Amino acid sequence: MVKSWNDRLNTPGVNGIKPSPRTFGDVVEGQSMLVPTARQVDDFIRSIPEGVEMDVRALRTALAVEHGAEVTCPVTIGYHLRTVAEAANEDIERGMTLSDVAPFWRVLSAEAPTTGRLSFGAQFVALQRKREGLRP
Repeated sequence: MVKSWNDRLNTPGVNGIKPSPRTFGDVVEGQSMLVPTARQVDDFIRSIPEGVEMDVRALRTALAVEHGAEVTCPVTIGYHLRTVAEAANEDIERGMTLSDVAPFWRVLSAEAPTTGRLSFGAQFVALQRKREGLRP
């Protein structure tokens, strides 16, 4: 059976802090690297106030600091951002209000590569960002 996005969001992941195995992107080999769970990413996004945007790099930095690591795994964060967004969309389709779901549009812009892969497209993201006075 195919798991729903909410199932994926709530699957207890193996998270924690480990040394980065190699240098990639802005991560240097050996740095203490947070590998977050989808739920940790969701919880953090829910703490971003309305009308405030935070790009993915800033989100990764803030998560790392919150959990006592130097960096957050860029690959894991990409997967989890999609999970958070798709799970929020499932909840909205089930009738939940925007204020009850993780406001992923404060992190993902309409142009972000992850946004282009969402099942519901970039239009929703652009609309929510406009509603909160954020750039598309």
